[in-house]
Amino acid sequence: MPFDTAPSGQHYGMIFGLVIMLMVLVLRNRRPRPLRVELLWVRPVILLVIFGVAASAAPPPLTVANLLVLVVAAAIGVAVGWQRGRFMRIEVDPQTHAVTSRASILGVIFILAVLLLRMMAVGAMHDNAAQLPISPIVGSDALLVLLVVMLSTQGVEMWLRARRLLAEAQAARLTTSGSPPLVQ
Repeated sequence: MPFDTAPSGQHYGMIFGLVIMLMVLVLRNRRPRPLRVELLWVRPVILLVIFGVAASAAPPPLTVANLLVLVVAAAIGVAVGWQRGRFMRIEVDPQTHAVTSRASILGVIFILAVLLLRMMAVGAMHDNAAQLPISPIVGSDALLVLLVVMLSTQGVEMWLRARRLLAEAQAARLTTSGSPPLVQ
């Protein structure tokens, strides 16, 4: 039996919800928000701890196929997270060295596309569980791995770039004014 691709009322509801979420995110991210570079490590650690607790409470069966699916999900998460982190605009004020960030429109559309694909994948796995070579539980765990790795990688990319931009701003201030860099 082929995958069911006909749109249903539930699909239209998800698309409507994503459109509303897109509008809210675009309005929310019009202004830059302060970025605390020293705290960018907190979210990935919290996510990894939550994931570790959830995965240890109900671990998937560890077969070669299941491990391959989880590794592929992690690799996709790294790629998507790095790209999503690159889409974030990070700016450093040359005078105060205050770091701000805001999501670009492309970044918001990118994450909404990933969420839409995830929703469709969950529905397809649920509707066609008997024909899949892996269990829906492993598919669900793979989507969780993808999400956790994506958000963690995004934080790492932003941290690396923010530190580089801050160091460049401090070095530029030092060479132009001769004053020592500000300590944050």
